[in-house]
Amino acid sequence: MRIGNLAIRKLTVRFGSLTAVDDVDLDIGNGEVVALLGPSGCGKSTLLRAVAGLEPQAEGTVRRGDEDLARMPVHKRGVGLVFQDGQLFPHRDVAGNIRFGLRMHKINDPGRVDELLDLVGLSGYQRRKVTELSGGEQQRVALARALAPRPGLLLLDEPLSALDRALREQLALDLARMLRKAGTSALVVTHDHDEAFTLADRVALMREGRIVQTGTAEEVWRHPIDEPTATFLGCGLILDARIIGGTARFDLGDVHLPWAPEGTHKIGLRPHALVADPDGPLQGEVSGRVHRRDHVRLLVKLEHREVDAVATIADAPEPGHPVRLRLDPDGFALVGPRERLSVF
Repeated sequence: MRIGNLAIRKLTVRFGSLTAVDDVDLDIGNGEVVALLGPSGCGKSTLLRAVAGLEPQAEGTVRRGDEDLARMPVHKRGVGLVFQDGQLFPHRDVAGNIRFGLRMHKINDPGRVDELLDLVGLSGYQRRKVTELSGGEQQRVALARALAPRPGLLLLDEPLSALDRALREQLALDLARMLRKAGTSALVVTHDHDEAFTLADRVALMREGRIVQTGTAEEVWRHPIDEPTATFLGCGLILDARIIGGTARFDLGDVHLPWAPEGTHKIGLRPHALVADPDGPLQGEVSGRVHRRDHVRLLVKLEHREVDAVATIADAPEPGHPVRLRLDPDGFALVGPRERLSVF
């Protein structure tokens, strides 16, 4: 079934005196993947569960065309669910888990299991015990089971969070491909912005029960709506800047940002906005460093402040040593509302 456009309007969920979801508006287009991104405890999973019918809404509507889903029981809403632990049946093999999704909807489609296993990259796994699968393989089976009855909307609640980082990154790429190949609308809950930007056509940022910004990955990354959002998206330093002719001038120097509008703005610097470079114009002293997988994070004392920076693993200076830094435009964001972003 195709769910068409889903319109969430003024959705509110309360638990006693606590408002977990507060007056939320959100649209999900036909075949669109939307990531609901925010820190733990902001209400993301509660919103998803309310759309699924697993949490009662105090106010608002969830509409598919002219239908209000709040008036429908869970099993008639046309949604598929995938949770972070997969929730597979350990006593069933892979094919049995997928067929369960078909039987629940009284669908007789003998070729559907093979079709789905091909989609999720597990062809030939029909008779495998799910207890013998890796975590990533189990999540693929959970996705196949959720897609089995051809739901109009797929709801995924932190589907990759239980996996290790390397597997999570690979499966995020695979999941993005699978969702687009399936053509199913999806709402994906995550606290990881890399994951959100990999998976989604649009990102909805949530904080304290409210959606504060929606937009494409590029819009949200380059133009966080306010300082708390910029901080959540990795901007450890926010400074005033004057932008003239696509160049931002501020107290660390000048950086070319051709996409930034003219005027006085706040700019956010992520750690890779400052890069160790022996020819860089800024000079400081390393006060701390932390190894990451493919780079080293530095804490650097400049003349008038301490800043984050990055260096290659091979050339990272030790604490107490001098270092020169250059500005990297890819590490900058423009902080504040923009008309072309959808803000609720």
